[in-house]
Amino acid sequence: MSDRTCLSIVLAAGLGTRMKSDLPKVLHEIGGLAMVGHVLKALSGAGSDRVSVVTGPEMPALADLVAGMMPSALCHVQEERLGTAHAALAAREALVQPADDVLVLFGDTPLVTAETVLKVRDALREGSDLVVLGFETQDPFGYGRLLTDNGKLLAIREEKDASDEERKVMFCNSGIMGFAGKHALSLMEEIGNSNVKGEYYLTDAVEIANRRGLKVSAVAGSEVETQGINTRAQLAACEQDFQDRMRRAAMDDGCTLLAPHTVFFSHDTVLEPGVTVEQNVVFAGGVHVASGATIRAFSHLEGAAVASGCVVGPYARLRPGTVLEHGAKIGNFVETKNVTFGAGAKANHLSYVGDASVGSKSNIGAGTITCNYDGFLKHRTDIGSGSFVGSNSTLVAPVQLGDGAFVSAGSVITQDVPADALAFGRARQDTKEGRAKALKEKLKAAKDAKSGSAA
Repeated sequence: MSDRTCLSIVLAAGLGTRMKSDLPKVLHEIGGLAMVGHVLKALSGAGSDRVSVVTGPEMPALADLVAGMMPSALCHVQEERLGTAHAALAAREALVQPADDVLVLFGDTPLVTAETVLKVRDALREGSDLVVLGFETQDPFGYGRLLTDNGKLLAIREEKDASDEERKVMFCNSGIMGFAGKHALSLMEEIGNSNVKGEYYLTDAVEIANRRGLKVSAVAGSEVETQGINTRAQLAACEQDFQDRMRRAAMDDGCTLLAPHTVFFSHDTVLEPGVTVEQNVVFAGGVHVASGATIRAFSHLEGAAVASGCVVGPYARLRPGTVLEHGAKIGNFVETKNVTFGAGAKANHLSYVGDASVGSKSNIGAGTITCNYDGFLKHRTDIGSGSFVGSNSTLVAPVQLGDGAFVSAGSVITQDVPADALAFGRARQDTKEGRAKALKEKLKAAKDAKSGSAA
């Protein structure tokens, strides 16, 4: 479609909602991304040159999201809620600029894909002046029916206006429409000029276009892609559909999910072919896992990069800024944050490593903690290659361990340890011969005395 210019208008204001939230509906998230963000991603993938987002008044958070995701997009405010055509005309300044294709979408249909948007654009390229995206459903109640004849869209008949025969039609209106650029503004303006009910709906454009003798058609998308969201229950159902889509895509790309329905993805999760994911794993935002890595059960990853050959978990938590280089291992009940583990480095159990670097082939023993926060500032711990940190050690940052350093178990390390040095940081053991028996007898006597007085 590179030879055709495209303006996309996303209606994100004036949408009825029962979300019971102070947050604008389209900012509620699916897969960690606001609904409207998913729509913007689909438009980008479909080659839209210009995007306008129609917002309600006083929605700075929505404007900020749009600016962050798509700096070239323009926001237009719909001051009054007078229907979908009225909302689209809020972007009049964009509509007066020439475009081959003009698309109108909704900010609360987050599962629409670039491929489906391209279907609408393809119909416009092939000569249609107005295109409506429909879907087939076994339960059409409440939807407007698309009445067609030999590929021509004759009308959109709302449920309340449909005859008994028309109600049997299962091809329904998604609300998403495409206009030939040369007709878009005049069709929308005629809706506004002719409607006497005080509200202006884009669906009226079908009747107007047919009356003008324009070519009006419908193309089919899927019911899942075109579902809108108005309630928390619908939000949850859409999240489930999104997760199913991500799971299928991962497996189709060559990943192994041992229990797919227990793995949860973010919108930007990247799993390369050959990754194995065990049960009950959560990928929050910003995770990239390279081919050949294994993510074991009950692990949670966010903002992390995992290289090939790495093993994570079970029961591991990788927080933002974690980078695991080839063959690194993070085991059960280990938490990492803003840390790089070099190739072959490992922390197999019961540790916290944050604001740190761990050199290649170093070993972090069970119970090790990097004390990175003094209550005001964060400080770094840098551990060289081939180092060994014994179990139950505390590394008080800022501190450095040189290559090949050895920290004895149970140590509190507050000073730098040179390369190949052995560091102890614990009290010296004192052993009293024969004192254990006397101590136990004393403690037993005290216990017996206490039991006797209680009786």
